[in-house]
Amino acid sequence: MTSANSVLGEIRRFAGWRQVTLPLVAAALVLDLLGGHPLFTFALSALALVPLAGLLGHATEELAVHVGPAAGGLLNATLGNLTELIIGVLALSRGEVEVVKASITGSIIGNLLLVFGLAAFLGGLGRQKLSFSAVAVGANASMLFLAVVGLVMPALFQLLVSGSLQPSGPRIENLSFWVSGVLLAGYAASLVFILRTHRSLFRGEAHERPTLGRGAALGLLLVSALLVAIASELLIGQINAVTTSLGWTRLFVGLVVVATVGNAAEHSTAILAARAGRMDLALHIAVGSSAQIALFVAPLLVVLSPFLGAPMSLVFHPLEIAAVIFSVGAVVVVAMDGETNWLEGLMLIGVYAILGVFFYVLPGL
Repeated sequence: MTSANSVLGEIRRFAGWRQVTLPLVAAALVLDLLGGHPLFTFALSALALVPLAGLLGHATEELAVHVGPAAGGLLNATLGNLTELIIGVLALSRGEVEVVKASITGSIIGNLLLVFGLAAFLGGLGRQKLSFSAVAVGANASMLFLAVVGLVMPALFQLLVSGSLQPSGPRIENLSFWVSGVLLAGYAASLVFILRTHRSLFRGEAHERPTLGRGAALGLLLVSALLVAIASELLIGQINAVTTSLGWTRLFVGLVVVATVGNAAEHSTAILAARAGRMDLALHIAVGSSAQIALFVAPLLVVLSPFLGAPMSLVFHPLEIAAVIFSVGAVVVVAMDGETNWLEGLMLIGVYAILGVFFYVLPGL
């Protein structure tokens, strides 16, 4: 009992203000059970997911320190976007394929343009320039280029063969499955590059000393993952009501709302790192997270989707594909020389704002 109380005390001290997630999730759950207004349930679930995503990420980092550099790096690489993966799995189980695809696109462009843009803008204020590893940029750029090919080719195939961008059907789903296998293999190769052959270029991204004990870190990871699952289920369950009440499309809800909620932790961490002059860490968080979404989370959801009752292909909306291409191109142009400044960060934020407006006014198809 004493040991359990000690672990609980560690978790509570570490969680700090983020313990507010418990009453938020409880309130959303009670509202849902009592048939309260769906918009309030949706808003409370979204608010709860913001600190929960950060707590889940920090718990993963804490546990990674305990298991050693190699295993810890692998743990961070596979669980770094666990929030997005949980949301995707639960949404697919409800048949919300369009929302899942939009949240994948939104996570990629949000991390590339908004998170990296805010980090460069706020980190660059008062500084002549911000420098980071050009090799790391090149590695992430090559991963993102593979992701772009994986997103564009299935759509081109479907357009040429069937004359439309119909996102379902045995042929395109089978093609998407094999493309997903290539993307996952590319991601595995990137892990070897980052964690083994070129690990010296990516040092200093983890905490040197853990704040939590191993048991507390594992307990926090499990509890926060469970709360993320509950909040995500409540959030997804209100999408029909939200789109009807507010007139938003599923594409906008997934691409902006769900993606922003899932990436809230990356926003704050990348900005704080950039303000502290640790632009390599900010780059890894923003651009590396986009690569992980594109090469790991998205193909994994494609592979899992038939078992969840909602087969998903890699045929995305044309504007989603264009948004990803523009985002990758903008970041490569800004970061390939290994340095950036506040103006380039502001330009990236501007690109994100333009894309957001387009998806907001885009009518449902």
